[in-house]
Amino acid sequence: MRPLSGILIGLLSLLLPTGIVAAAPFAYITEQGAVSVSVIDAATNTVAASIPVLPYPIGVAANLQGTRVYVGNASSGLLSVIDAASNAVITTVPVGGFPFGVAVNPAGTRVYVTNRHITVPIPVPRDSVSVVDTATNTVIATVPVGADPVGVAVHPDGSRVYVANGGDRSLSVIDAASNTVSTTIGVGYAPGGVAIHPNGSRVYVANGGESSISVVDTTTNTVITTIPVGVPPSSPTAIAVSPAGTHVYATLSGGNNSVAVIDAASNAVVALVSVGQIPVGIAVNPTGTRVYVANFSSNSISVIDVATNMVVATIAGLNGPLGFGQFFGPEAGLPAAVSAVPTLSEWGLIVLLSLLAITGACKVRGRRRCAG
Repeated sequence: MRPLSGILIGLLSLLLPTGIVAAAPFAYITEQGAVSVSVIDAATNTVAASIPVLPYPIGVAANLQGTRVYVGNASSGLLSVIDAASNAVITTVPVGGFPFGVAVNPAGTRVYVTNRHITVPIPVPRDSVSVVDTATNTVIATVPVGADPVGVAVHPDGSRVYVANGGDRSLSVIDAASNTVSTTIGVGYAPGGVAIHPNGSRVYVANGGESSISVVDTTTNTVITTIPVGVPPSSPTAIAVSPAGTHVYATLSGGNNSVAVIDAASNAVVALVSVGQIPVGIAVNPTGTRVYVANFSSNSISVIDVATNMVVATIAGLNGPLGFGQFFGPEAGLPAAVSAVPTLSEWGLIVLLSLLAITGACKVRGRRRCAG
C-alpha cells in the first residue's frame, strides 16, 4: 500500500500551471511599406521577427491569451490570423471592404473588424463590422454601423463593442449577444481611434477633425466631456488607456507629432511628449510602464517611460509602421482566460485538498498515517 504522503507528492505535479502564457511581452506592428508585421521584443526593444502578410496592413490586435494576432489587410479585404508561437500566418478570413480597425473580445472567441466605405474592386460589405468566430475563423455576422467606421474596441466584460464612424461623427454601440447596434452616440468630427477604461466606465474617442477627445459614460451612453488636445493640424489618431486606468494616451499627427498624456481623473492634458513624424498606432505595455508609438513617416517606434513622460528608446529600421489597435500581447506569466470547466491543474487542486482533509482526519484519530 502506498503511503498517502507519497500520493500527495505525486499530485503536486498536477498543480503545475496549465493556463499560463509562456511568451515574453511582444508588440506586433503592422508595416505598410514592408507588407509585414514586425514582432518587437519589449524586453530588449528589438525586432524579433518579421511576418509577411498582405498589402496595406493597418489594424492589428493580439488576444489576451497570447496565442493569436489578427491583422486587417485593407487592400485585399482579408483578415490575417497569426499564430503567436510560430510567428506565421495560419489562415486568412474574407471580411469586408477596406478592413481597418481590429479588436478581440477578452475571451478570445470573437474578432471585430471595421469595414470602411472606401471603394474596393470587389462587391463586399462596407460601413459595417465583421464578426469573426475564432474557433472556425469564419464571419458569423456582419453588423451595419455608421459611415466610414474606423476604430473599434470591446468592453472589458465582452458585452458591448464600440465603433467610431469617421464619416458621420458618431459612435456605434453593438450588443455582442445579438450582433446589432443598440444605440448611436454623437461625438466629434472625424472620429478614429477608440479605447475603453479598464473598469469599463468610460470610452475615449479620438476626434481627428477637431483635435479633441470625447469621453463617453458607458452607463448613460452620453458624452460627459470633450478634452481639447491641441489645434489643427494636430490630429488625434489613435488612443490607449493605461492598465491601471490612470492615464489616457493619444497620438497627435500633423503639427505636433507628439503624444498627449491625459489624466483620467481630471480629464486634463498633463504632458505632450514629442515623438517621430506622423505617429499613428499607440499601446501601453501590459505592466503599464512603457508606451509604444508607431511613427509612420519616421519608420520608427518611440518608447515612452510613463514615470517621466520621456522617450527612452527609439526602435528604427521599420518601413511605414502603423500599428493601429491593441498591438501588445500579454506579459509573461499572466494567466490565460479562466475556463468554466476545471483544467487538469484545477482538478489536481480539488483532489489534493480532499486528500489533505483525509490526512487531517487521520491525525485527529491519532493514526500515524493512512495507507492509500
